[in-house]
Amino acid sequence: MKPVFFLIIMMLPHVALAQDNVITSPIDGSTVAIPDVAAESLKALNGQGASLKVLDKMSGQVEDLSLTEGQTQTYGRIEISLGQCRYPEDNPTGEAYAWLTVRDPNLDSTIFDGWMIASSPALNALDHSRYDVWVIRCTTA
Repeated sequence: MKPVFFLIIMMLPHVALAQDNVITSPIDGSTVAIPDVAAESLKALNGQGASLKVLDKMSGQVEDLSLTEGQTQTYGRIEISLGQCRYPEDNPTGEAYAWLTVRDPNLDSTIFDGWMIASSPALNALDHSRYDVWVIRCTTA
């Protein structure tokens, strides 16, 4: 009986792989079908720069910044550097994500260093008591 049990256990991952397009809710048991996405349709291109919005929470002032790749710009007490901005090949004005480095030169410390996503700024947000920074879109020209 052990070989049969072992065979069933070995087949379980294959059954799960065959059903990876359906997600079942653990709460009510409802299912949602997830469409297949080919890897070729997920190609991202590099933009030449990025458009950002910066909020100074003390003054309430909001400003638009345009940075080119590799450029650093000072806003108030922070320095914002753009490493790279990427966007979907089939939608240049859509889902931008940018590698930003935000530093406080007075404290000689890095406040943020990572990818920031335009459609989900809270996913990987700048955590600063005075400033908020959001990616709006990549610039392509």
